[in-house]
Amino acid sequence: MVFRSDDDYDDEEEELELVMFQGALNGKNANLAANARLASAGLMPAKELISDALARRAEQIRVEPKGERSIITFVVDGISYAGGRIPKSRAQAITQILKLLSGLDVKQRSKPQSGGIKAEFEEKKFELRVESKPIAPGAERLTISATDLSINLHTPADIGMPENLRDKIRDVTGEKEGLLIICGPPFSGTTTTIYATLKCVDSFIYTIFTVVDPGSRDIHNITKFDVQPEDDLETTIDRIARVEADVIFLNPIRNEDAAKAVISKCTKVALIAEMRAKETAVVVAQIAKWVGDPDAVAAGLKGVVTQKLIRKLCPKCREAYRPNPRLLARIGLPKDVKVLYRKPKLEFEDDEPLDCRVCGGIGYIGRVAMFEYLEMTEDMQAVVSQKPDPASIRAQVRREKMLTLQKDGIRLVADGTTSLEELQRIFKSS
Repeated sequence: MVFRSDDDYDDEEEELELVMFQGALNGKNANLAANARLASAGLMPAKELISDALARRAEQIRVEPKGERSIITFVVDGISYAGGRIPKSRAQAITQILKLLSGLDVKQRSKPQSGGIKAEFEEKKFELRVESKPIAPGAERLTISATDLSINLHTPADIGMPENLRDKIRDVTGEKEGLLIICGPPFSGTTTTIYATLKCVDSFIYTIFTVVDPGSRDIHNITKFDVQPEDDLETTIDRIARVEADVIFLNPIRNEDAAKAVISKCTKVALIAEMRAKETAVVVAQIAKWVGDPDAVAAGLKGVVTQKLIRKLCPKCREAYRPNPRLLARIGLPKDVKVLYRKPKLEFEDDEPLDCRVCGGIGYIGRVAMFEYLEMTEDMQAVVSQKPDPASIRAQVRREKMLTLQKDGIRLVADGTTSLEELQRIFKSS
């Protein structure tokens, strides 16, 4: 995919269908008549920028001031691409008009702000999350995160969760006690995985409560519990348990107090919570350290799920090849795999590259999750009870041949969803 060079924004060769802005997410709709000068300077450039980004499937757009010009970056399927440069004055106009359309204070430039815009592009509905952050006097970095509301990532099947992992989650939550943690670093899809995990629980059989505001997400048959301002976490869990809850979805575990509270209460009810961490072994070691009682953690923690997003090969232009049998053995691919797939080599016509109309020449389109599940087996409990460190936990995961990101990634390579090169890129960048 070829992105714009420095001054291409000033020389449109094709007429691009423009995005329609349909109001602020917070309900504070913009008065364009009262801001006519700003609207005249910024509205069309903002529409062109957002439309160009959405046409290229960008999930994020960044506008970064650099001297007298601003650098535009598009993020497509987790990969950053240069989007060109625009004059400082145009970048400021775009920033201010998008703040106005998001229901934010256009006069406030010294503090971070965040809001959002409802939008429509090519007959699809989008949510545009807009964040401005001051980086110098009078200069702001603008970040727009785009969510295509037509893409459904609600169920375990939607995000590619393996059936055996779904079964394990059903078994754990069906015990009506214990703690299940979903972990991942920021912007890794953790929140999407959490809500898909909740769909693994049969809400017609079990009573599920959440203290987390779901926003616009579908939480059918899950009851939102209104937390009393004076209640701490332990009191809140007790209150929900008394109304015969089977499963409770909690806010993220971020500190020692929260860790102690959930471990002390997980014998009464099944608890599901998020933790920010790069891997499952780190979560277990951190919880044990915070709680200060490894035996209690070994008994109360039932499992830890994490995921990592990987790009999917374009089904239109992916290229099949026969792998070397020694390669299959070295990386652990099944012996019966006869064909793998990879990104195609560029084809040229009249010295110009021929881009695939589906993926735009990238070779990949969209992403899917690969998963890891650390299960609290009896042998793992023994390791955790001995004041564990991440290395010893990882070693036990390997000994018990649990589901790991590497194993699940190999599954996606074997079935043609992604390429071996993409899997190597993901783990090299970790």
